[in-house]
Amino acid sequence: MESSSKLPLHLCHVHKLSIFINRTHIFFHSIALVFLLYYRASFFFFQDTTKTKATTLAWLLVFVSEIVLSFEWLLSQSFRWSPVSRTAFPERLPGDDKLPGVDVFICTADPEKEPTVGVMNTVLSAMAMDYPPEKLHVYLSDDGGAAVTLKGMREAWRFAKWWLPFCRRYGIKCRAPEAYFSAEEEDADFGGIEFIQDREYIKLPELTGEIWVQEKYEVFKKRVREKATVGDTRSVLGRDHPAVIEVIQETSNDDAIQENETKNMPLLVYVSREKRPSHPHYFKAGALNVLLRVSGVISNSPYILGLDCDMHCHDPSSARQAMCFHLDPKISPSLAFVQFPQKFHNISNNDIYDSQLRSAFWLLWQGFDGVGGPCVSGTGYYIKRLSLCSSSIQEDGDPMKLRQSFGPSIEFIKSLHQNNKPDMLIHRKNALLNEAQLLASCTFENGTKWGEEVGFMYGSVAEDVFTGFRLHCKGWISVYCNPPRPQFLGSGITNLDDFLVQGTRWTSGLVDVAISKFCPLIYGPLKTYTFVQSMCYAELALFPIFYFLPLWCFATIPQLCLLNGIPLYPEVSNSYFIVFSFVFISSISKHLYEVLSTGFTFRHWINEQRIWMMKSVTSHLYGSVDAFMKKIGMREASFFPTNKVDDVDQLKRYNMGVFDFQTSILFLAPMAALVILNMASFVVGISRVIFLGELDKFFIQVFIPFYVILMNYPIVEGMLIRKDRGRIPPSVTLLSAVVSLIFYSLGSIIFM
Repeated sequence: MESSSKLPLHLCHVHKLSIFINRTHIFFHSIALVFLLYYRASFFFFQDTTKTKATTLAWLLVFVSEIVLSFEWLLSQSFRWSPVSRTAFPERLPGDDKLPGVDVFICTADPEKEPTVGVMNTVLSAMAMDYPPEKLHVYLSDDGGAAVTLKGMREAWRFAKWWLPFCRRYGIKCRAPEAYFSAEEEDADFGGIEFIQDREYIKLPELTGEIWVQEKYEVFKKRVREKATVGDTRSVLGRDHPAVIEVIQETSNDDAIQENETKNMPLLVYVSREKRPSHPHYFKAGALNVLLRVSGVISNSPYILGLDCDMHCHDPSSARQAMCFHLDPKISPSLAFVQFPQKFHNISNNDIYDSQLRSAFWLLWQGFDGVGGPCVSGTGYYIKRLSLCSSSIQEDGDPMKLRQSFGPSIEFIKSLHQNNKPDMLIHRKNALLNEAQLLASCTFENGTKWGEEVGFMYGSVAEDVFTGFRLHCKGWISVYCNPPRPQFLGSGITNLDDFLVQGTRWTSGLVDVAISKFCPLIYGPLKTYTFVQSMCYAELALFPIFYFLPLWCFATIPQLCLLNGIPLYPEVSNSYFIVFSFVFISSISKHLYEVLSTGFTFRHWINEQRIWMMKSVTSHLYGSVDAFMKKIGMREASFFPTNKVDDVDQLKRYNMGVFDFQTSILFLAPMAALVILNMASFVVGISRVIFLGELDKFFIQVFIPFYVILMNYPIVEGMLIRKDRGRIPPSVTLLSAVVSLIFYSLGSIIFM
């Protein structure tokens, strides 16, 4: 035992080969970009008889776009500078009596888009984690204030008395009952041999007889759905309801399974904060800050697990794995949080919408980890409570300053300096619940530093990135842990509409950060752990702007110039043709290498290229415009939860690898119009090559629309070939053709 205690709790593996490949690529690609930009700049400084105002404007637009994309590429290389991976050894942790407490924060907002049964599965999986139950406390924030959610919590508590002992007794790893009983997984590690043999026939004793655990789950689902059918799903998103806080308890002896196991239940708390139309509520960040305060006077655990309501605990050991980092004395004093990746159970082999976010969680976050740690990523993070309050706690204990920072609650201020436990507070339960009501009120934060210096940051719907950035600017670090078995599994997006809406919301939040006083490019370099880490944050905040501007340019300007016979690129016989070719091949081959090296296929590479183009000309455009409009006060911030209810037909098309174009015309029209414009320019370009022999002169300008059409073939198919419900409606195709014609007419006027 003594020698075992001296073994490290975790190891960090530096990816030396990847570092060599990445830095070599950076070196040669940078040289090529310098030559490319020199070629562009030289056009403006040397006399040319063919130079006109129209030609100069076209070259200038393309030049600016190439500069922007080059700068974006440079920022993105910060993720590839020093990638690392980590391994945790939870078996080396001290005994359960020495483990710290963990509060679990789960957020939901709309029971119609986030079905209650699914939310309760996340709650049950959190309650069933492999962690001392007396040190585990689960809080659900219901921003919808729907009665069905509260009633679902009570039903989940009753079912947990059966489910938790079942999981503990047989060593179940997948502890979300829906995922477990659906038998979608065939893991050999569901339990021991005894369990596998008796999997379908296990019974647990009850005072009134014997009953199947699965039957109990079916009864649980039926009760929750019955409550949903009588109008309980009506949420009060109109922002006008009082705070409701309830410690869920149900101690009827009739439902007791085994008393010694029933007593070992984690604390379960329902929280619906007060909302009033006249007060801002700051979306998810506001809900998390209420949970932070309410939990502070109830359980006050030193560590917090943040979960989305559809992201269930797939491996019960995640808390112990996180503690391997938080309890390491070498990094613990400066470690703010441990981030696990988001992974999804409903991703098809083709994954046409890149729903699994391969680039971020298989590649970029490893590079982020190597330069100071990743940002908070929305869900699946274990964060130190102290890190969210530390700067304001260290104000010499002055009561007035503490009240100015944290608000008027004396109980909460007391909690900042101690780790309370629920069993020590039973005799004060009613007083503490009354205090919690105050902490969840909509006026509590008035005149305080909540959302600015304390708690999760306001000012952006991307509260996770913003909070992570501020923590890193205060000197904290973070780590990224990606074990072989997914620690958390959620529901990925399976239709184009939800994908683009979510992308627009994320873009708006990221650009909020980019155009705030905390812009990582300006605020971060002297404050973050490393300069490279601030480059990572800058890339995250700015990439939507740096993509939509150049891609709109490259999808229109070369094509319009080709239609009007204006060359923008070097001829094939020109030595600079090699430079442009090298930059293009270097970029796509490096992307292909990254896709293949992370275990994915050539088809995934095509999908990612296509989705990058689609998002850049739609979600990134609209999200950026939304952020700027909020900045100048032209509109209010808004937040809509991603739909977690699957449409059967859309899901079928997704699994077949067929795009479903049932989305807003605001998304469809730009994509279709640009594809039509590129089809027209490609036809004209081929005509020039065949009839005028201008292949040498216009090769690159003919290749660009060809590449756009090739990568966006599903759009062509949706407009011209498909006849099913998921096609692009003919009216949208017609409108897009008109828009393309307008583009051409304007281009002819400008570039004549």
